[in-house]
Amino acid sequence: MALPRPSRPSVVWADLRAFFKDRQRHHWVAGVLAVAIPISILSAFYVDSFIHGRARPQVVYINSWPADRSDAEIRAKQQADVAREQAIRDERQRQFQRLEKQAERLGI
Repeated sequence: MALPRPSRPSVVWADLRAFFKDRQRHHWVAGVLAVAIPISILSAFYVDSFIHGRARPQVVYINSWPADRSDAEIRAKQQADVAREQAIRDERQRQFQRLEKQAERLGI
């Protein structure tokens, strides 16, 4: 026979009671810790999943261009974009230079 015959619940309960009756105190402490640590880790992950909330859908706006625009219009738009990005870089560089001057005045 591959599997043993099933036991009556009263026999299983008596066997468990006898097993736990003979345990020493450090076995109980180790058993409680062995159960409590994984439960606390899983609980922390569960709570953390609600702290940051659910991700909101992000709206992405895309420019719509007519299919018949000319190469000159495309180049003009690209040059305008490059000029705008360069202006943003220059402004950021000015901000860093101002911070550097303030840090030099303070002796940093």
